[in-house]
Amino acid sequence: MGIVNFRKIMIATDGSVCSRIAANYAIELARLSGGTIYAVYVVSTDYFSSMAVDFDWERMNEALKKEGHSAVNYVKRAGEMERVNVDPILLEGHPAEELIRYAEDNEMDVVIMGTLGKTGLDRLLLGSVAEKVVRHSKVPVMVISEKCKYRG
Repeated sequence: MGIVNFRKIMIATDGSVCSRIAANYAIELARLSGGTIYAVYVVSTDYFSSMAVDFDWERMNEALKKEGHSAVNYVKRAGEMERVNVDPILLEGHPAEELIRYAEDNEMDVVIMGTLGKTGLDRLLLGSVAEKVVRHSKVPVMVISEKCKYRG
C-alpha cells in the first residue's frame, strides 16, 4: 500500500451542526494535502413519496434547495477562510444513493460525513444515511460523530 493522497475530498453536508464539524475535519485534511473539497448536499426526494397529492411539494422542494445552498455555501466560506478550494454541489434524489453515486462517478479519494448518532427506534424508522454510505460505498468513508450526539 502506497502513500495515501487525499486530493478529492467529498463532504456530505445537510447543514446540521454535525455536518459542520465534519466539514471542519475535511477542510483541515484538504489544507494539509493540498486537496479540493466537494461539498455535496442532496435534496431528498424521500419526503415527497409519502406526501398527499394536494400537498404543495413544489414549495417544499424549493425550501429544501434553499437549505442545500445554505449548507454548501457554509462549507465554501469555511474553506475560503483556510484557503481551501471548495466546489459546492447540489443533487436531488435519495441521499445515500446519490452520495455514493457522486463519490464513485467522480473518483473521490474519501467521503467525510457527520452523523447524528441516532440509535434504537429513531435509527430503525428513519434509517441512517451515514450507515448506508459506509456499507455500500466503494470509496473510503470517514464518519465524524465527535461532540455530535443526538438530542431529540
